Amino acid sequence: MTTQAAPAKLSDEYEGRTGAILARVQALYPKLIDLSLARLEALLGKLGHPERQLPPVIHVAGTNGKGSTCATLRAIAEEAGLAVHVMTSPHLVDVTERFRLAGKLVSEETLVATLEEIEQINDGAPITVFEVLTAAGLLLFARTPADLAILEVGLGGRLDATNVVARPACCVITPVDLDHQAFLGETLALIAAEKAGIIKQGVPVVIARQQAQARDVIVASAAALDAPLWQVGGEIDFTRLTDGSIAYQDPLGNLALPAPSLEGRHQADNAVLAVAALRASGLEIPGRAWAGIAHTQWPARMQRLGGRLAAQLPQGWELWLDGGHNPNAGEALSATLAAWHDKPLHVIVGMKQSKDASGFLRPVQGHATTLHAVSEEGQHLALPVEEIIRASGGVALSGPTIASILPRLAGPPARVLICGSLYLAGVVLRQDGTIPR
Repeated sequence: MTTQAAPAKLSDEYEGRTGAILARVQALYPKLIDLSLARLEALLGKLGHPERQLPPVIHVAGTNGKGSTCATLRAIAEEAGLAVHVMTSPHLVDVTERFRLAGKLVSEETLVATLEEIEQINDGAPITVFEVLTAAGLLLFARTPADLAILEVGLGGRLDATNVVARPACCVITPVDLDHQAFLGETLALIAAEKAGIIKQGVPVVIARQQAQARDVIVASAAALDAPLWQVGGEIDFTRLTDGSIAYQDPLGNLALPAPSLEGRHQADNAVLAVAALRASGLEIPGRAWAGIAHTQWPARMQRLGGRLAAQLPQGWELWLDGGHNPNAGEALSATLAAWHDKPLHVIVGMKQSKDASGFLRPVQGHATTLHAVSEEGQHLALPVEEIIRASGGVALSGPTIASILPRLAGPPARVLICGSLYLAGVVLRQDGTIPR
């Protein structure tokens, strides 16, 4: 499917020398999203096929929880002493966040040099920005020794640029929900079919609990490709204990796992997917490595902030940030907020134009003492404040910005949650002075 979206300004997402290169790339092929593998496969051929020169790969698709699952995979693998490459998207503050080489974020200098090399070799051929960034990640991964590479799908799966890896060690599909319907299809079954497109012949696939429509499609895809299937709620079972730790079971046996460091009850599900993927992949993971679950870090996923924005709140108040932005994420967020009734909760929400604002807000707003809608300067493709208010049924108040809300908040100790968009999260992290590392 090759639906065309209006070109977005790259200056909204990329800066400096990196932005200049990617702006030139966008001029070659201005479609923001055009799902295809042919353009990238041609470019990778010119680059000597770096996608064939990688360490074992774990490929992660899904609608929600991909980033947290990748972060947990990395934390466990590094606890095991492995050198780990990671490619994720989107970035929050700087494009270098997308690429971690053997444990360290790529430097701007290295990324710029790689993009310039790719630009020269591509020689003006049609190519999208995401395809060029994917090529850069694969080239960097091929040139830097490591023991494992973790690839997060950008959009969908079947025709996503990351799907050029022919035989990963394991494929993972996190919960599938309605999102990006213009590109992936209007039904859960169609979207699940796109996500299941990462499954490869004979390669183990680990899947989260899914809604029935999505599960049936993924299970059928795995069966058609003779891909060994590990399903949460089937081959995988787990119980979260009262102290937050996890009693885990899969075809290889039982494990006692620590409580996840990432906030939110749904993070147990993401941790379980990471554990299962590493075990299904055949990698040697010593028992001590599961401790990585207890110190995983992933920005803008129920992250408590303590910088410049937090300092504007009264003493004893807390400021939290979450980038969830679709109905499934709203449900997961609601489950966390249900345990927060010991203090008032002030929710500040900003969203992207293409998202289901009412679907996200419906499970969240009932927990809020106050609900404010914002649209920040520099927030990429921000939904107007008036639209968010309408989606809330008229409940939300106009911010219209975070800076105009925080100084007005007063009263006994309370929590403030900023949520609704990863693009908003990037703006917030800049304002707070909390930069992802």
